[in-house]
Amino acid sequence: MNMMRRLKSIASGRPSISSDPGGDCTTKRAKFDQETEGKINEETCHTGRCGIDQDQHADASKETSSNVSTMARTEKSGYDQLPKELNEMKIGDDKGKSYNSEKDMEATIVNGNGTETGQIITTAIGGRDGQPKRTISYMAERVVGTGSFGVVYQAKCLETGEAVAIKKVLQDKRYKNRELQVMRILDHTNVLRLKHCFYSAADKDELYLNLVLEYVPETVYRVSKHYIRMHQHIPIIYVQLYTYQICRGLNYLHHVIGVCHRDIKPQNLLVNPQSHQLKICDFGSAKMLVPGEPNISYICSRYYRAPELIFGATEYTTAIDIWSAGCVLAELLLGHPMFPGESGVDQLVEIIKILGTPTREEIKCMNPNYTEFKFPQIKAHPWHKVFHKKMPAEAVDLVSRMLQYSPNLRCTSLEACAHPFFDDLREPNACLPNGRPLPPLFDFSAQGKLVISLSSSNWQAHRMNCAGVSFLSMHEVEFIRGIVNGFLDE
Repeated sequence: MNMMRRLKSIASGRPSISSDPGGDCTTKRAKFDQETEGKINEETCHTGRCGIDQDQHADASKETSSNVSTMARTEKSGYDQLPKELNEMKIGDDKGKSYNSEKDMEATIVNGNGTETGQIITTAIGGRDGQPKRTISYMAERVVGTGSFGVVYQAKCLETGEAVAIKKVLQDKRYKNRELQVMRILDHTNVLRLKHCFYSAADKDELYLNLVLEYVPETVYRVSKHYIRMHQHIPIIYVQLYTYQICRGLNYLHHVIGVCHRDIKPQNLLVNPQSHQLKICDFGSAKMLVPGEPNISYICSRYYRAPELIFGATEYTTAIDIWSAGCVLAELLLGHPMFPGESGVDQLVEIIKILGTPTREEIKCMNPNYTEFKFPQIKAHPWHKVFHKKMPAEAVDLVSRMLQYSPNLRCTSLEACAHPFFDDLREPNACLPNGRPLPPLFDFSAQGKLVISLSSSNWQAHRMNCAGVSFLSMHEVEFIRGIVNGFLDE
């Protein structure tokens, strides 16, 4: 059934698809619940490159497999043909940007495949700024993820005994590796850290880039699946913790580094099961967005793809990450994806079922070049009916602020951090359910490890919140005031 037929069915009230997207008894929801026991029922393809969670590659969709080779070439030749219902728009090419490296890393070349259990890879680091070179060795232990990008394996540093994850990617000599360029400049508590990098040579004159990363054993996806198997919802304290740290990490990426992640999803959110500290990973799709410069719109895994991408926008903003984060939050609250589209077009149908038909103004905000408007008029589904009755009102409100058609109406990552849904985390005696302390949430510094960049207009919206500590911690209040008053560099 094509998109227009499905939308007309919804508008006419025929029960061909669920009229209760928040229920657990629909065919599509039940199908998801069954399939999550053994595999992921969503596209994980071209952007599932972190590989810390091997399960995420179990069931790549047909839609995705036909585009893997295109995306692997760093958007040099990729375009997506949208269906006739979306005016058959074509996606412009996305030319790579060059980044300045701020981390002093020497990418040496070593021989060997390096992924077999027990194999040892020895490389050198240092040797710049008067520092002597030193040798460091890694012993491969097990493969923890595979995909079209290559392989990720867990390894041990023989000198320190530290566990690391090594992401091995076939290097296309024609292009620079944008992921390495981005990761070299990242330094934040909620972003996976690049420890070292080196190249490895193999047969057929192939060269592989190896990214040595922090090893974090779990993902938000696996945590969520654990509770699904037990027929339970994730405790709200974990939903608050994970969502806050996602937003805090995104604030750093968007407003400090100027990078859009472009693939926020549960599989790309790593979690330490002891401390519940979250780290955003997989920067294979990340890019610095330059105003006026076109970007490819076939990006981001389907369930978490912002509507402007579906409408073929090529000049989008970091608001696409906010939409994805809102989808993750909704999924944690519901126990299943909020918009489980079976194809790119079906994804829009799932969104319209809940948000209603976008207005002409909203479509213009998503893509000014889209001129067709032939969608049946479907009313928005009330947010309080999407979630069960016991859901905290603050959680529902935050979801509604993140999942807006108009990108400029979505809350920013900072505004999300200040939302009352996270008030419990700011209580003086707040702790994990087992009594252990919360992970670092408010460790700001004058150097701005988490620089909060607010315009004067945003400050007006936050002035009342900053008058007390109900929305923000005192550290946050003073930090924001310092920026607004010009005491700190943005």
